[in-house]
Amino acid sequence: MSRSADRGEPAPDLPDAGRRRSDRAADPSATLTPYERVVPSWTDATVRRASQLIGGPLGRHAQVGRLPILTPLRVCLLMALLFLIFGWLAKSPCIQQTPGADGAMVLDSSGNRQWISGCYNDVVPAYQIHGLNQSISPFATHYASDGSVMPALPYGALTAAFLWLVARGAGAYRKVADGSGLLPASLDVGVFFTVGAIALGLVYLWAVASTLKISRRRPWDTAIMCLSPLLVVHAFTNWDILPIALLAAAMLSWSRSRPVWAGALLGLAVAAKLYPVLLLVPLVVLALRTGRVRPVLVTTVTAAVAWAAVNLPFVLTDPAAWSQFYAANLDRRPEFTSLWSVFSTWSGSTLFTPDLAPGQAPALLNAVVAVLLVVAVLLIGWLGLAAPRRPRVAQLMFLTVAAFLLITKTWNPQFSLWLLPLAVLALPRWRPLLVWQLAEAALWWLLMLTFATRGDSSARYALLSAYPFQAMALVRDAIVLMLMVMVIREILRPADDLVRQAGDDDPTGGVFADAPDRFTLLSLPAVLGFGRRPAMDPRAADVPAVPAGGPPAEAVPLVERVAPRE
Repeated sequence: MSRSADRGEPAPDLPDAGRRRSDRAADPSATLTPYERVVPSWTDATVRRASQLIGGPLGRHAQVGRLPILTPLRVCLLMALLFLIFGWLAKSPCIQQTPGADGAMVLDSSGNRQWISGCYNDVVPAYQIHGLNQSISPFATHYASDGSVMPALPYGALTAAFLWLVARGAGAYRKVADGSGLLPASLDVGVFFTVGAIALGLVYLWAVASTLKISRRRPWDTAIMCLSPLLVVHAFTNWDILPIALLAAAMLSWSRSRPVWAGALLGLAVAAKLYPVLLLVPLVVLALRTGRVRPVLVTTVTAAVAWAAVNLPFVLTDPAAWSQFYAANLDRRPEFTSLWSVFSTWSGSTLFTPDLAPGQAPALLNAVVAVLLVVAVLLIGWLGLAAPRRPRVAQLMFLTVAAFLLITKTWNPQFSLWLLPLAVLALPRWRPLLVWQLAEAALWWLLMLTFATRGDSSARYALLSAYPFQAMALVRDAIVLMLMVMVIREILRPADDLVRQAGDDDPTGGVFADAPDRFTLLSLPAVLGFGRRPAMDPRAADVPAVPAGGPPAEAVPLVERVAPRE
């Protein structure tokens, strides 16, 4: 008996199979009942098999919602917290201490520890190289013990400010620990890493909450970014969780038709990392298709104002140090796992990796990457305007970021975290997303073994050549391409879209959700003369809704499922 029945109230009915978002009188952000949510052990073969470890899929007569403390949000936050702890443990070998030559404690880097254990991260060297322990502001000039100038932080203004605040927090902890003797003492860099990990962990929980609130009928899809091998490997490799969370919050605000808040959060995200600006691509495309341009203009202007508000103080006080982040993006050579580096290594060509003077940008490579990015954006825009039914915002955003990573000259391994929340919203299928994340983890370990060395000081050699990890990089790229193809297929065949099968038009769409088309382009078949122009109706490609609480007995399932156990 359900809790409502215990109170003498009638038990809630399962939602009608044809129920749509437009039929609901409630606000789009209103909480759904447990019966209106998709049950993953009914709809996903991978989850169904995994559920055998805890007794099998949810039964048809299971009493859902009797323990209000165990909401999907709280369960997902607990799962994410557990995997964040695993991520800290995976990096903890890099902050182990050992007595130095003078008896003082130093970091233990013996035996290729950072490479063999895979614990390498950019956080520990950033603290040591950029003088964060003596910084009076994020971009202040720092000096080493020999009087030389230490390099400026190569991060966006908001990320640099975040690092500075973490360093101040670590310094405060050391003072309390040294003064009271009640707290465990550690090296400054170890405290900095741990305080930063705690801060990033809290920020990631914010990203999880934002993504889950966007998902609406499919909240359990968010578990993909909680029980994530990629999160264990790269949560604390760098500071990418900060822009990821801000972008997720911006998308949540957009989904709730709050363009000003969406723009403010987007501006902050771009101030931390440049890639969130790509959100404007799907917004502009769908604004053209629906004719709802004003909210996108408001979001764009607000984002520009928020970005300027963060950056302007540093532009005025430390312009040279502030500009290092943007100059570094132009001057960088191809990163080890990028397609450009793989091409150069395997072909022996120096076309894209010529010998350059310090500070000299690879002009040809920059130009080729810029042209390819423009082409990719135009193709994604064409897809968004020519698809038979308006694509979802998350689908176009995933395609845009994935194309950017494949084309750009710098795909640092931790950048793959950018795709994680977007994949949850665009393609909530456990098996392909787990395969992709495991490939990313394998790539990281092969890269670490490539940096490890053996032999004495006179004859050191790499433990592993570059070819294995670059071959794995190609495998990873192929999997990401496969995910992109799957997303494109669901755009062209919206009846296969699991999100729309659940009854929502576009949970991330905001003002675009349920909007009629105002402008479309001819598809490729129509251009070639054997196709039809996309209908000017967002419901032109009919998508039968699957009842979230479970399929009726007579229903023919659109996705693989089995009858739940009694």
